[in-house]
Amino acid sequence: MEEKTKELPIRVGCDRGLCHQAVGRQDRQLNTYDWLADIPGNAEDTDLVEVQFKHTRKGYYHNVNNLPLKKGDIVAVEASPGHDIGVVTLTGRLVKLQIKKANLKSLDDIKRVYRIAREIDMQKFREAKAREHSTMIESRVIAKGLGLDMKIGDVEYQGDGNKAIFYYIADERVDFRQLIKDLAAAFHVRIEMKQIGARQEAGRIGGTGPCGRELCCATWMKNFVSVSTNAARFQDISLNPQKLAGMCAKLKCCLNYEVDDYLEASRKLPGKDIVLQTLDADYYLFKSDILAEIVTYSTDKNIAANLETISAARAKEIIEMNRNGEKPASLQEDGHTKPVKQHVDLAGGDISRFDKAKKKKKKKKSGGNDSPKADKKKDNA
Repeated sequence: MEEKTKELPIRVGCDRGLCHQAVGRQDRQLNTYDWLADIPGNAEDTDLVEVQFKHTRKGYYHNVNNLPLKKGDIVAVEASPGHDIGVVTLTGRLVKLQIKKANLKSLDDIKRVYRIAREIDMQKFREAKAREHSTMIESRVIAKGLGLDMKIGDVEYQGDGNKAIFYYIADERVDFRQLIKDLAAAFHVRIEMKQIGARQEAGRIGGTGPCGRELCCATWMKNFVSVSTNAARFQDISLNPQKLAGMCAKLKCCLNYEVDDYLEASRKLPGKDIVLQTLDADYYLFKSDILAEIVTYSTDKNIAANLETISAARAKEIIEMNRNGEKPASLQEDGHTKPVKQHVDLAGGDISRFDKAKKKKKKKKSGGNDSPKADKKKDNA
């Protein structure tokens, strides 16, 4: 009998809540997962689209021509002057939330999407991008010749090649009026100077952090929040500049990720200046594990002596007892003191004890030697 093969049905659309339309191309920085992509009427809700250009630069445009745009499409958008080439990274209702997140005050300044990029547009775009590296090197030489205290970190040409954006870093205010004239004369394009910080430069360049993952500023982080050393103090992190600094030589942005959780958990711990009084001694706070809600106390205020580790609830219980004029027998809940470990002084004692151990080993080896020659000697005797 001939076996009939059953053809598996081809699944179209989304399955189990994961939509392929929401993912799009993952080779773009700051890519946003569109969790509303499979909702009916999502694309018709607004004509706004999010378009991303080189590195982390994004813009928002009106799809006035009602083009069937989806995530990953390369489009030509309105610029001043000419047009620019970018990739559509988001459509539908989430674009409104992204605009609100980007703090765009006036929606009247939003430009239009012209068309899906043609082959001629892509050819001009590739020619413009090929000039960026050489332009950056030459512009650095021009800036150095003018004696300007600034660093040109990147150059981005517009899609049609009529405009160039020079990203620079400077600690102080820089008068680059003469620099703009020299750059316009050298490259014959419209010049725009844009100052960025060290964090923005790290996001544009990219890289791998000490955690082994790609930099947050180069993948998903768009708005930078100030980071202070208090974030490290709240989490009991050692204030080591080499470990706290990121690739941008500033404090790591990830120091702010868990601060709220640590602040919430630290409220359950006793104060650092509170002394726990027992019948045998007074105990001072030595260290604490905030998330585990465990505290360690020492009988000495400056060094680790007779350390006792208890829970935060037990510490608060003892604090309440001390306020009422009571003192427990020990910090432990069962009332028993922690057994003191006997320290062995390796430097003291008889030094020849090591030689005795070696002599014992030699005697064992010589006593267990049952060779044939030894047996013959015993027989002759």
